[in-house]
Amino acid sequence: MAIASNVRQHMENSSWIRRMFELGIALKRERGEENVFDLSLGNPVVEPPSEFFDALRSLADTPVPGAHRYMPNAGYPETRQAVADSLAEESGLPYGAQHVLMTCGAAAALNVAIRSLCDPGDEVVILTPYFAEYLFYAYNYGATPIVVGCGDDFTPDLDELERKLTPRSRIVILNSPNNPSGVIYPQSFIAELAALLRRKSEEHGTAIYLVSDEPYRRIIYDGLAYPFPQHEYERTITATSHAKDLALPGDRIGYLAVHPACEEAGELLDAFVFCNRVLGFVNAPAIMQHLVRGLQRVTVDVSDYQAKRDYLCGVLTSAGYNVRKPEGAFYLFPQSPVEDEM
Repeated sequence: MAIASNVRQHMENSSWIRRMFELGIALKRERGEENVFDLSLGNPVVEPPSEFFDALRSLADTPVPGAHRYMPNAGYPETRQAVADSLAEESGLPYGAQHVLMTCGAAAALNVAIRSLCDPGDEVVILTPYFAEYLFYAYNYGATPIVVGCGDDFTPDLDELERKLTPRSRIVILNSPNNPSGVIYPQSFIAELAALLRRKSEEHGTAIYLVSDEPYRRIIYDGLAYPFPQHEYERTITATSHAKDLALPGDRIGYLAVHPACEEAGELLDAFVFCNRVLGFVNAPAIMQHLVRGLQRVTVDVSDYQAKRDYLCGVLTSAGYNVRKPEGAFYLFPQSPVEDEM
């Protein structure tokens, strides 16, 4: 057998979304781009903001000496500070460069966090509905994914979560605005979740970390404000990227940030830096770090996404579909008129 048996099994069970995306590429070549409507991946169709291209031209015209050499594995100190300043401004919490690790996107950030926190057999709790790759990120390091259901409004079932938290629970992944539902979990829910995690951590004599996956934090509609889980829980680790807010999914640039009040912040950052290196990511792309340093307060125009959301929700609702209007992100998650065939 050429490949590992567990990899073969995971490949067979892997996301149909990715398979559809690859099929879509082939169909576009065969039938023309204009004849294929790809509704698979969350692949931004808007272009990056003009400020990104201005920064790119400026960097090309005035290169930074040594810009292509090795750097500290945590990332350029100036970029980490810029990220920390922006995060502090948005959240009202005293983030500093020492709390931030630059990563190769949110996927790398999540993998680094799980590897740093989990021994084989430890549990990564995943709240439904969820980004399908979370399961494989846990499997990568011998961790056990524990899936928790949700109600009809897509709010995770905290009673079920309480039953499923064990002494081996190390991480709960929170994704808000949520992929794929578009739900933004309210502050009241986050407060209940935080109280539960504190209670179970104390009961088990362990530390349960809330990993907040936030790539859609700035893709929010109707004037809503983002409820920061960091305001409720000091063991919150932010994992995010600029794939969505700057429309740069192919450029793989993101970060991890540890809550400034987390007692283990220094130890966690040391572990993140080590795992970022030995997992083979080494460091986030140098050019992208130079570029996003000055773009921390820039976001794509979300009005295009909101207009599409409003139009599609109206069409689907008038056609009889049950669909909750997303509050953020750029997905629709209608109820299928047929039972699950998989």
